[in-house]
Amino acid sequence: MTHWEYWPFQMVYIPIYFLWAYYSIKAKSIFFFNASNPTIKNGGFMMESKKNIYDLIPKEYYPKTELVKAGTSIDDISKLLEAAEITYPFIAKPDIGLRGSAVKKIETFSDLKLYAEKAHFDFIVQNLIPYKNEIGVFYVRYPHEEEGRITGIVAKEFLIIIGNGKATIEELIKENPRYELQFKVLKQEFGDRLHEVLPMGEKINLVPYGNHARGAKFLDVSHWITPKLTTTFNEMCVQIPGFYFGRLDVMYDTFEALEEGKNFSVVELNGAASEPTHIYDPKHSLLFAWKELARHITYMYEISIANYQNGSPYLAHKEGMKEYRLHQMQNKKIVNFQ
Repeated sequence: MTHWEYWPFQMVYIPIYFLWAYYSIKAKSIFFFNASNPTIKNGGFMMESKKNIYDLIPKEYYPKTELVKAGTSIDDISKLLEAAEITYPFIAKPDIGLRGSAVKKIETFSDLKLYAEKAHFDFIVQNLIPYKNEIGVFYVRYPHEEEGRITGIVAKEFLIIIGNGKATIEELIKENPRYELQFKVLKQEFGDRLHEVLPMGEKINLVPYGNHARGAKFLDVSHWITPKLTTTFNEMCVQIPGFYFGRLDVMYDTFEALEEGKNFSVVELNGAASEPTHIYDPKHSLLFAWKELARHITYMYEISIANYQNGSPYLAHKEGMKEYRLHQMQNKKIVNFQ
């Protein structure tokens, strides 16, 4: 209760709903966000396909990625992996996602078979990215501009335990209160391995992706924004047709190489539903979060208006409500994934 960053987002966003209502009245559409990123379904706010978004990004910027339709046989999935040169271990995640839910590291054929049997939704298989660090970079560009800007950066501290030669994996997890909150899920994933004693100095990354809901600690490193880094991201983002507003989650080797545009890979690109996740740094107040959310929703509104004036439509109310209902149904499928 004392850490607002773990409150349900519906509570955190209460003041923002009023701002949204104000902008909806000005735009004469609740679904004005559809015009924020014209080439992404619903602007990237709901029911957007990750695979379709990857297809907009030049291939050199992201790992090999393939779409698996719900109900595809395990034999056909194996053939798809072989043809795409996606090798174990790799990542599986819903094509239409929900804040990192149902994202899994697939170590073996048995893991894949189990995931495919439980997934009643289309999902993506993707090679692991070989870099050890991850950040989320929020990018904004108005339609009339040739160059955009970075408005915030979040660094992600993974759930990493280090062996001491005495404690079991379970005991090491329970030494950290934040890690222990993830114990139920980790128990499902690690099983009997939890009783192993981890050798002195050996490290295990318990959750190999920087997801807040899965325990990653978010740190505001917006002071890392430099002209050089902005140039690197702008060069990439202007190559993505119709992308003006959103957050790119990126894994990288060193910050110096990232600034130079080397040794990094895009994990995901998120559109209109993107959060400026640097707000979730424990050092920030709820008031700071509200100010940053308001700032970014204002960017999205202004970009949407500009694109609308250039001919990109808002989503019709009837169609928008239909998409919202589909979004709720999709969320239930993912939440029920065990």
